[in-house]
Amino acid sequence: MSEVAAAEVDDGLVEAFAALVPQLSSSSPPPGRAELEAIAASDASILLVARDRSDRIVGTLTLAVFRVPTGLLSWIEDVVVEETARGSGAGEALVRAALDRARAAGAKSVDLTSRPSREAANRLYQRIGFETRSTNVYRYSLDA
Repeated sequence: MSEVAAAEVDDGLVEAFAALVPQLSSSSPPPGRAELEAIAASDASILLVARDRSDRIVGTLTLAVFRVPTGLLSWIEDVVVEETARGSGAGEALVRAALDRARAAGAKSVDLTSRPSREAANRLYQRIGFETRSTNVYRYSLDA
């Protein structure tokens, strides 16, 4: 399993997201080429992909790293591994690569959220060393 930042968007990446995003969210459509290009080009985000031995993209996550008045924040978002590749180590490789990149950027911590129903993902995060925080997460929907 290898993980690398997607610096360039090609048809394979677009097709991979078309297959992966529905496994993550039923309410969000997969990003198109222009959206993926914007993510890959952004200074605030790093799009990581995991590839299997045949070079097929089997997982992805986005690491956001941005400065606020209290310091450098980093978040892992939209972690998804192809259903047939779950348990292969792709998710762990992606998360560890994101942690390494956040550390190299100077972040002191990395946050993420995960729905309780994603039991395997939650076990993975805890095994890696993520700790549950005492906080409220609020959302205000702008789609109204």
